Amino acid sequence: MSAYAWMWVAIVAAGLLSWGIKVAGHSVPESWLENPRVHRIAAFVTVALLAALVGVQTFSSGGSLAIDARVAAVAVAAVLLWRRAPFIVVVAAAAAVAAGLRALGWG
Repeated sequence: MSAYAWMWVAIVAAGLLSWGIKVAGHSVPESWLENPRVHRIAAFVTVALLAALVGVQTFSSGGSLAIDARVAAVAVAAVLLWRRAPFIVVVAAAAAVAAGLRALGWG
């Protein structure tokens, strides 16, 4: 089988797996979902997945470690969020820092 065909097999398998997980989620008893521990775990999993996504997208490029303008932009965003700046200000400042550093030739 060609690499192209294997790619489509993987796409269809991922779609079926996603559908299966969604169906399984609908069959969970309501009493399990109302447990306070489940609510806490769900909140932690959401934060952990978002942190992992930010880490991978910030510190990797083509499968290798990359320290470039993205790292500085995320650092600026983190400081502004810590200082409770409005979200639009955080996004604009991080974008400006990344653009400025890239215009200077870093990243």
